[in-house]
Amino acid sequence: MKITVLFASPNKNGSTAILTDNFKRGAEENGHTVGVLDVCNMNIHPCIGCVRCGYEGPCVQKDDNAIIRHELLSSDMVVFATPLYYYGMSAQLKTVVDRFCAYNSGLNSRHLSSALLTVAWNADDWTFEALEAHYKTLVRYVRFEDKGMVLG
Repeated sequence: MKITVLFASPNKNGSTAILTDNFKRGAEENGHTVGVLDVCNMNIHPCIGCVRCGYEGPCVQKDDNAIIRHELLSSDMVVFATPLYYYGMSAQLKTVVDRFCAYNSGLNSRHLSSALLTVAWNADDWTFEALEAHYKTLVRYVRFEDKGMVLG
């Protein structure tokens, strides 16, 4: 299985990085191919909502989102790796997710597996509720097959 991890933490050595590295190691030990895209260090512009892509591209913006598109549309699984920022995903990951608009049809037809890896400082029982809801809604809309969440 080819897995693409969208690593979305500005802190390269933080808890999200530790979680991502361990996920990658475990997946590779089990025979999977894992690529990690550090979206915080890619040139990705916010979606401008022009819909000139027709939901299947190409996007009018010429940036590194083309790399993400290529990787996701040639993968079997996508893993969202983000720290919890104000009870949601990082802004960098949200920007990437918003740009799914330009290849929405392709993502829907791929039926990728997906997972969420996230960490937070707060340990209250409600800490991850908003991010879990957003992830579950995204998975449902894009027809991903949820393989689980690691909420640390």
